[in-house]
Amino acid sequence: MILDFKNKDLLITALSHRSSLNEKTQSGTTAIESNERLEFLGDAVLELAATLYLYENRPGEDEGKLTAYRSALVRTETLAALARELKLNEEMFLSKGEEQGGGRENDSLLADLAEAVIGAMYLDQGFGAAQDFLAKHLFPKFSDILQNKSYKDQKSLLQEEVQARSLSTPIYRVIKAIGPDHNKEFTIEVLVDDEVWGVGVGHSKQIAQQAAATAALKKIT
Repeated sequence: MILDFKNKDLLITALSHRSSLNEKTQSGTTAIESNERLEFLGDAVLELAATLYLYENRPGEDEGKLTAYRSALVRTETLAALARELKLNEEMFLSKGEEQGGGRENDSLLADLAEAVIGAMYLDQGFGAAQDFLAKHLFPKFSDILQNKSYKDQKSLLQEEVQARSLSTPIYRVIKAIGPDHNKEFTIEVLVDDEVWGVGVGHSKQIAQQAAATAALKKIT
């Protein structure tokens, strides 16, 4: 891992999923609490840092466009990719059951993990260090977001596409929901004119719908 913390306990807590606390011996964590509070903090730190970055680097853009840029920069998929690049998924402490269930490749868990690490870095070294970390590892992704126009909502892009083809409005339908209420996973399909165009999975209906729309766009383009 490339992260250097003064307070190693903060890093351990940031890497500790709630499931690991129930199986400390098996998971290897020494944390006394899960990373959920650090995730909460990291979310706020990330939003402010991303806002400042965009404000300074996209002069002349209106509030609506900046908001769309920020949403794309801090969305689940972007943060999950960051976690993988930093190999945080390999370092995360998980219960045996969560690991067997694919927790190390779960985009939602990995995005939460990235936010927790950002929150821990803020506490350990301050906002400037968190900004430097994000400038090096996250903000360079913005050029790809601009190039691919992925700052546009995937459902909106799909809607534009079907309208251009004079087809009916996409319909999103839940076909499966599994897991406990605090960690439910939804499988959603998107239909156009009664034909399935894409299927998506996520830990919220919104995430699963976006994934389904993304799959549909890939199929037709």
